[in-house]
Amino acid sequence: MNLFNLRRPAPSLDDLILEAKTPALRDDLSSDCLMPSVARPHQVFVRGQGSWLWDSEDRAYLDFSQGGGANSLGHSPQVLTQALADQAQSLINPGNSLHNRVQLNLADRLCHRTGSDQAYLLNSGAEACEAAIKLARKWGQLHRGGAYRIITASNGCHGRSFAAMSASAAASENRFEPQLPGFSHVPFNDLPALHAAVDAQTVAIMLEPIQNDAGVIPATEHYLKGVERLCRELGILLILDEVQTGTGRCGTLLAEQYYDVRADIITLGKGLGGGVPLAALLARGKACCFELGELEGTHHGNALMASAGVAVLDTVLNHGFLEHVCEVGTYLGEGLARLAHRYDQGELRGQGLLWGLSLSEDSADAVVNAALSEGLILSAPQPDCLRFTPALTLSKSNVDEMLLRLARAFSRVRTAQLQCRKGIAV
Repeated sequence: MNLFNLRRPAPSLDDLILEAKTPALRDDLSSDCLMPSVARPHQVFVRGQGSWLWDSEDRAYLDFSQGGGANSLGHSPQVLTQALADQAQSLINPGNSLHNRVQLNLADRLCHRTGSDQAYLLNSGAEACEAAIKLARKWGQLHRGGAYRIITASNGCHGRSFAAMSASAAASENRFEPQLPGFSHVPFNDLPALHAAVDAQTVAIMLEPIQNDAGVIPATEHYLKGVERLCRELGILLILDEVQTGTGRCGTLLAEQYYDVRADIITLGKGLGGGVPLAALLARGKACCFELGELEGTHHGNALMASAGVAVLDTVLNHGFLEHVCEVGTYLGEGLARLAHRYDQGELRGQGLLWGLSLSEDSADAVVNAALSEGLILSAPQPDCLRFTPALTLSKSNVDEMLLRLARAFSRVRTAQLQCRKGIAV
């Protein structure tokens, strides 16, 4: 007998991967190893379903932020988890230099449903806005004598990457000077100021239909239609940043449909992936001018993320879905208006399931913290404003529960303020 024949064959790489033991998850983790980015509460969240999140102590929270609106269908919706699971078993990422069926399907759906001519898939809304800036400048080289300047609105926010941050006019503690040149900012909803800012080097106007980080400030219909008309008259491009307002958030697939305008370039993100990193650049007509090699990325259009986009888009376009967003959005707006009146708060602004509530003073952070103690997750884009970006699958009973918890949070803050003032008076 040849003893060498009884030896176990050398393990393959696949064997080594299968046999490797996954280290157990630790429950004593801290945030010390994370680079500082945003202020986070101490809770560690471990699972979610629909409009609800649970932390590591199994406490339930009603989530009216949903990752800043990224979780368009709520936490872990079956249609999304199933699409990702099915796709992961067949193909995840063949590489940006190769076609994959899901990428082509999503691009086709986006173009046909939005009336666009070309689509490109990216990882984030900031990346999509960067790509829109590149596309506008490329168009300026071809059709406007090298024009490159882009006019944006004061208090606008188009992302945290470098060109997107330079395009933005939102306040920031560190803008990492010097900024990228070629951007000018004018007051929002001010047509004369916009017209006055256009010169021979202007290639495009880039706007959010509803300014999100500024406190949910909608463009007026007169303004946005006037901007579209101005772009047509002057022969420059209109770019709409619909990273926040697109994919059904406003009760229409795109906010431009609500306003009845038509942009040359549109950016999508956040809700398009339903919670996974996915964004899109859409272009129409003369704006379709990218050539080979001018736009690429390792994970752009990968099959796994594109499958999420197909699942989300098909769900949003299902019969009755957008009507539901409008109906529940109106119900939410009416409830918030009643609560604001009861607690002497400020103006309510928004559309569909994107709402901002101005507060009577700079107490937004205090209300967000009090709401968290009541098991309610909210965000505050400004010191005097609360933002509501719930799941588009929200129910009216979810709204009722949120209003009860928010009322208790308002009462907590009011009590604390009164006690503080009494202390100061003493």
